[in-house]
Amino acid sequence: MNIFSNLLSQPVKVTPAKKQRRGIEIKSPREIDIMRQSAKIVATVLKEISALVKPGMTTADLDAYAEKRIREMDATPSFKGYHGFTGSICSSINNEVVHGIPSPKKVIRAGDVLKVDTGAYYQGFHGDSCITIAVGEVTPEAANLIRVAEEALYKGIEQVKAGAYLLDLAGAIEDHVKANGYSVVEEFTGHGVGRNLHEEPSVFNFRTRDMPNVKLRAGMTLAIEPILNAGSKHTRTLADRWTAVTVDNSLSAQFEHTVLVTETGYEILTDRTKV
Repeated sequence: MNIFSNLLSQPVKVTPAKKQRRGIEIKSPREIDIMRQSAKIVATVLKEISALVKPGMTTADLDAYAEKRIREMDATPSFKGYHGFTGSICSSINNEVVHGIPSPKKVIRAGDVLKVDTGAYYQGFHGDSCITIAVGEVTPEAANLIRVAEEALYKGIEQVKAGAYLLDLAGAIEDHVKANGYSVVEEFTGHGVGRNLHEEPSVFNFRTRDMPNVKLRAGMTLAIEPILNAGSKHTRTLADRWTAVTVDNSLSAQFEHTVLVTETGYEILTDRTKV
């Protein structure tokens, strides 16, 4: 695992001047209102990037656009400078699974499967979301992987409500992924999000006994983010110590939303259809 994945269960504050908080936090109505704004900023940026990306652009182009837009909306990029990460987005193409570093040398091409993950820090709280973009016309295999990855996210979200358990959503994700012939990446998980970019609890996308099966409570805010590979579930990290790729060069897709747990269900805070 690289730095981001380790921090999923070991939250680290982005702004070191303030004391780090640990444990599962229940957000107050005021804090939830702020998170709605940070999440809206993220949703807006991802929606705009989805519309503007085209072959010939570089991932550095997208990164510059994301940082500009986040700052224009009075927030700061959550990822930039986070334990040395240099981008405002993670941009991962094709067999790159997560944490791709934006670069002017990385040109986006027709047929690419592009993952764009970003976060915004606004008035003390983070929003976090990821989309996978089919660049131009992709293969039927790539299109199907992207479709199933997004479906898997919503299968998990549909399980969310006060009184449910984290493994309810993990099982729903795992079952949908495996029924479609894909593998769940187990080396990276979702996480709590709020004052810290990565907070407790870890939000698994597969059934496991390695962590407590946390009971959900209204006011929890979770970053749910299934990652699917077309082949092996295993990854390796490149020499840049950030970019994780599939071990068999197969395609990978990911979707993520910041989700609020409510008494009766959930609210998707990073819903791009509402911006």
